[in-house]
Amino acid sequence: MARDWAAAEAQRLDVDLEHRDRIRDAEYIAATGIPRAAGGDSSPVRIEALAWSGRTAPGEQAVIDVRIAVTVTEDHGSTFGDLGHSAGQATRCYRYRLELHRATSHQEIDCPAVATPPMPTAAPVPALPDDARARLTAALRTATPSTLAGAVRAAFPERHVTVDTATHEGALVAAVGVPAERDCLLMVRTAGGAIESPGYDPVWLEPGETGCGTGLYISPPR
Repeated sequence: MARDWAAAEAQRLDVDLEHRDRIRDAEYIAATGIPRAAGGDSSPVRIEALAWSGRTAPGEQAVIDVRIAVTVTEDHGSTFGDLGHSAGQATRCYRYRLELHRATSHQEIDCPAVATPPMPTAAPVPALPDDARARLTAALRTATPSTLAGAVRAAFPERHVTVDTATHEGALVAAVGVPAERDCLLMVRTAGGAIESPGYDPVWLEPGETGCGTGLYISPPR
């Protein structure tokens, strides 16, 4: 029973790890996507990430080795017809392969002799700063057409943040974002001096679409 339970947990984890639509390294996925226990701390199932490598990026794959240990206590059956089950313990190990926009697969592997595996840690995901709106508002308020690009880049010196600026029919347009995370802030200083945040369809930030740029305002998809 314990071996079958471990196999069922391996299959469930296969489903939980599917639908990768962001670039993430294997350690991040191991830290955030693999529970230490199935069903809470009192669960008879213990799940541990043993090793990890690679990342979910175009043309690449993340590989994570997992150990699943199940401890079943004896059950004599509490009702008529309930045969119960004997006590048992099983430890099985699996290798998971994850790719962008593809189903996750796993295969059983020999369990390595690792008593206490290292604990994976999740590095922060790149994102716009919390005060991005205030920064961009301040830059737009004092910029001129000739200083716009430099002012916005100075407001966002972070290397992972992209900056795109333009002038359009007397308006100053700026878009800052983290394209890989579909994170984008679009703002405009109109010809009359008002600071606005035009709306746009989030689908336009997906790969192959317009992306985070001034085109979201100047030439949006029709």
